[in-house]
Amino acid sequence: MVADTIRLIESELPDKAKLIAVTKTKPVELLREAYDAGCRRFGENKVQEMADKQPQLPADVEWHLIGHLQTNKVKYIASFVALVHSVDSLKLLQEVNKQAAKHNRIIDCLLQIYIADEETKFGLSADEAEALLQAPELDGLPNIRIIGLMGLATNTDDDAKIRREFRSLKQLYDKLGQIQRPMLHFQELSMGMSNDYHIALEEGSTLVRVGSAIFGSR
Repeated sequence: MVADTIRLIESELPDKAKLIAVTKTKPVELLREAYDAGCRRFGENKVQEMADKQPQLPADVEWHLIGHLQTNKVKYIASFVALVHSVDSLKLLQEVNKQAAKHNRIIDCLLQIYIADEETKFGLSADEAEALLQAPELDGLPNIRIIGLMGLATNTDDDAKIRREFRSLKQLYDKLGQIQRPMLHFQELSMGMSNDYHIALEEGSTLVRVGSAIFGSR
């Protein structure tokens, strides 16, 4: 079942787009099933859960931290995390850089942009994101790369609203991607989850974060 769903979703992806299987709260056996189906990108919301699962799976898994990341938790995943989707402050970038340096790594990051019409979501405004990408302090962070943006659409059945939010994020991605700095390598736009990833793909997403459509709802 898991394998069939993964193959189906992968068959729908345009050339540049990639699937991240959102494995939060799922047992390692299910992750192994997804791995055996060819899935190599797993997304977790919580640092502790990700750090617990990582040693139990093959070394070629790419671990994506898609939930809110606190600075004091970065050290637990700095040795292996492939991409942090949820960077929302300079302070967090500085901590990721510090912990990455301890492992002689450069950690890829996405800026999380607030696009939803909800109070509960984290993220930067468009202006805050631009200010962060222009901040002189970034020159002192050789162990991070900012490779794009992430956003969560409003949780609604209004497809037109979701499409507008994704489209605005893609426009911001195109604009901020023009900024020329050594640590900026815009190439990924993370948007779209189980209920709206088809719209996200149409609007230019390169990373879709799909959990319940693969594993069933918890």
